[in-house]
Amino acid sequence: MDWLNISLSLGFGLWIFLFILRIVLTWYPQAQLNQLPWSLIVLPTEPFLAVTRRLVPPLGGVDISPIIWVGIVSLLREILVGQQGLLRMM
Repeated sequence: MDWLNISLSLGFGLWIFLFILRIVLTWYPQAQLNQLPWSLIVLPTEPFLAVTRRLVPPLGGVDISPIIWVGIVSLLREILVGQQGLLRMM
């Protein structure tokens, strides 16, 4: 069961890292997001961000959807595999 906690923790950490990179990419609007290496960041995150953008419009012209997803994934990581997470207590 320990391998499951480690792999889930690493997977959630990777998602958080990708969403943080998306936040950084918003500072560079001239970046070609459909070309490598940026497409490696955009392809796995865009489906989640597109849904969130429809629900939460940009605030003052700033897209906050990656920030929302960093919070969601961090919360899920803590609930499932955190120090007192559900999967650790099993």
